[in-house]
Amino acid sequence: MPETLKALFKDIEKRMKSAIHVAEDELSHVKTGRAAPALVENFEVEYYGTMTPLQQIASISTPDARTIIIQPWDKNVLQAVEKAIWKSELGFNPIVDSNIIRISVPPLTEERRKEIAKLAKKIAEEAKVSIRNLRREANDELKKREKAGDISEDESKKSTAEVQKMTDQYINEIEGLWERKEKEIMSL
Repeated sequence: MPETLKALFKDIEKRMKSAIHVAEDELSHVKTGRAAPALVENFEVEYYGTMTPLQQIASISTPDARTIIIQPWDKNVLQAVEKAIWKSELGFNPIVDSNIIRISVPPLTEERRKEIAKLAKKIAEEAKVSIRNLRREANDELKKREKAGDISEDESKKSTAEVQKMTDQYINEIEGLWERKEKEIMSL
């Protein structure tokens, strides 16, 4: 295999692994039943005209298993934090109490578990789309190189099969992440 193809495969594999890491990170923020800072720390809050993750503008704590306390460092951003929480897909009802925001994490109903599972499924699907787009990019690059005469038709076909094998591997990895998360969500 020519060095240029090795470099292409290395790049595509690196980017596919990155898609897996992003999905893992996003799924780790889909928590169930217990209060955890990770539930809210990445909420985007408008902070002086810039969208900023909540964890960069406030301290977040969990005094007990059902409560999240958010204390913005700047009192002027309190309303923006409250708005970001309302807009989230988690369905929290924030309570503004002087300089802090309290969130009570309700116990999960069967309906709420299904909603959370849907959210996790959406994250997994987005990761799979990302990996399929990378496959398409790699295949387009292989066709371009074959047309330019850089690689033979056989090398192109072999390489396309290798890209598909890599794609299948990472899609299966995402499916495994999703299945574990769904089991975690539905078994609480």
